[in-house]
Amino acid sequence: MPNIKSAKKRVKVIEKKTAINTARKTALKTAIKKFEAAAAASDKDAAKVLFNDAVKKLDQGVAHGIIHKNKAARKKSQLAVKLAKLA
Repeated sequence: MPNIKSAKKRVKVIEKKTAINTARKTALKTAIKKFEAAAAASDKDAAKVLFNDAVKKLDQGVAHGIIHKNKAARKKSQLAVKLAKLA
């Protein structure tokens, strides 16, 4: 346990940021899973909407430093291929 006031504050700030990052990462994974479920069910209309949502979440994840930009680009490409196979 830290004794210095600034170190105590850093612990509190880190806990808060960790909770926010975890929530964002969970939302990102959920968006991707929802799209993949719609794609597996061959629901084109829902898949298009969920694809846009997943891409948005990936871009937000990059902006917030949750995932690397190359990983997001790779994931968007993989999702786009799945969407194209439905059409």
